[in-house]
Amino acid sequence: MIYFLSQFRELFSPLNLLSYITFRAGGAILTALVLMLFLCPLFIAWIKKFQWTQVIRQEGPKSHHIKSGTPTMGGLLILAVTIFSTLLWARWDNRFIWISLGSSLYLGMVGFLDDFLKWKDRLKYPKGLSPGGKLTAQMILAIFVVSYLYFSPPNWEYITRVNVPYLKNFFLNLKFWYLGFAILIIVGSSNAVNLTDGLDGLAIGSLIISSLTYAIFAYLAGHSKFSQYLGIVPVNGAGELTVFLASIVGAGLGFLWYNSYPAEIFMGDTGSLFLGGILGITAVIIKQELILIVVGGLFLAEVLSVLIQVYSFKYLKKRVFRMAPLHHHFELLGWQESKVTARFWIISIVLSLLALSSLKIR
Repeated sequence: MIYFLSQFRELFSPLNLLSYITFRAGGAILTALVLMLFLCPLFIAWIKKFQWTQVIRQEGPKSHHIKSGTPTMGGLLILAVTIFSTLLWARWDNRFIWISLGSSLYLGMVGFLDDFLKWKDRLKYPKGLSPGGKLTAQMILAIFVVSYLYFSPPNWEYITRVNVPYLKNFFLNLKFWYLGFAILIIVGSSNAVNLTDGLDGLAIGSLIISSLTYAIFAYLAGHSKFSQYLGIVPVNGAGELTVFLASIVGAGLGFLWYNSYPAEIFMGDTGSLFLGGILGITAVIIKQELILIVVGGLFLAEVLSVLIQVYSFKYLKKRVFRMAPLHHHFELLGWQESKVTARFWIISIVLSLLALSSLKIR
């Protein structure tokens, strides 16, 4: 919205700053951060009033049982602040912004329904939405987004072609299989972040790092000269996603202030489902799908730990990990929760740096 003031730059030259994506991205971060720091205490008090508190699963680590009663559904505030900050600083005539906002709202509502059912009827819906119901809802969105991007692609030359990171001008043409591949990325990313959300500050801290990394990729993809120089797929209009992702970074930082150990509030599925899904959608839009394996390597490790544990116990009657997802395994090895979180953040930073290095290693 503020962007349109740049048309009056001839009357007041400082307004020209509003035409720059980098300036508006900085404004989006600060706006979201300040709003979260101010609103979160009020939101926590409101949540406590309605007793929307976290239900800790009995099969989890015993040390987590003391967290029972902690306010949850903080993802509602992250979602609201992200949308507000984006609408304030981003261009409204950009289709990728509306895809991202619409997808965030949809997945946020799916997550809210999941959290609400857990709270409303803990006996009937102890785990909220059924895994099948949640997956179906995610699939519906993924199919819609991927279908739209297939018939109205970000770049007509690379509709079904996937860039292989670290290799110069090397693409895989998946043809019709690309649709399933892209859907898997979006659904998988949404669920991966959801599985990672098990320790205070772990998911949101790692998500901040990943979002910041993809904000850089989005900015470069949307810049004709930078994308040509670095040999990445140019996507006209992708730069505006930098503003959207910056809003997530700012909202995430503000939420982390209250979600860090010991957490005063959890974001619940309301936050994790939409934040993870957006990461996947961004990767598909800017044609940087495979690099998500590196950027979101921590989230991938969490998913794999669950799959390995389930397969091993079902077919071999043995557990590979003391508990899955992976972060619980290290807890049961004797690591303090805060240490697990800090070390996983370090891993996320290293992975993001490795992903960014792909811009020059080609």
